[in-house]
Amino acid sequence: MKNKRNIFAVIFLLVLIIIVSCINYKKIEKVFYPIKYSKYVEYYSRKYNIDKYLVYSVIKTESKFKEKATSNKGAKGLMQITDITAKWAAKELKLEKVDIYDPKTNIMIGTWYLGRLKKEFKEDFDLVIPAYNGGSGNVRKWLQSHNYSDDGKKLKDIPFRETSNYTRKVIENYKKYKEIYEK
Repeated sequence: MKNKRNIFAVIFLLVLIIIVSCINYKKIEKVFYPIKYSKYVEYYSRKYNIDKYLVYSVIKTESKFKEKATSNKGAKGLMQITDITAKWAAKELKLEKVDIYDPKTNIMIGTWYLGRLKKEFKEDFDLVIPAYNGGSGNVRKWLQSHNYSDDGKKLKDIPFRETSNYTRKVIENYKKYKEIYEK
């Protein structure tokens, strides 16, 4: 008798969880696809003409919204900015002091860099995203190789596994952000 009650209780809880999950599905999705630092993302995405959901997708993929994230290659902050990119951006944007872990600064530089890549690759985000991770020089080389591009305009393969996985994740996150938030 006690086992029957336990089984019934477990089934009841599972049904309840399923019902609550269905009712709050969008709220639950927003936990996994957050909109954080929106003040900076909104401002800099407009300033550098980048889709804000792409910026959120890059942040989610790069750092999972951890301000102090540092990669094993030394990339830092929310958008995982390298020291070389930070120095270049500081010069181009005429920034005196750069605290790359500061969310505002990090998002400004990361979004500015996405904007530069967008211009370089003629607004083709299938090239911008791998360039953000693997470098624009590498993307240009891959486009010139028949191993990676049939026409010199689109990539059919990305030889760096990390960059290939990164590109796939950013695109998946981007689609999900648009699905959840764009109404």
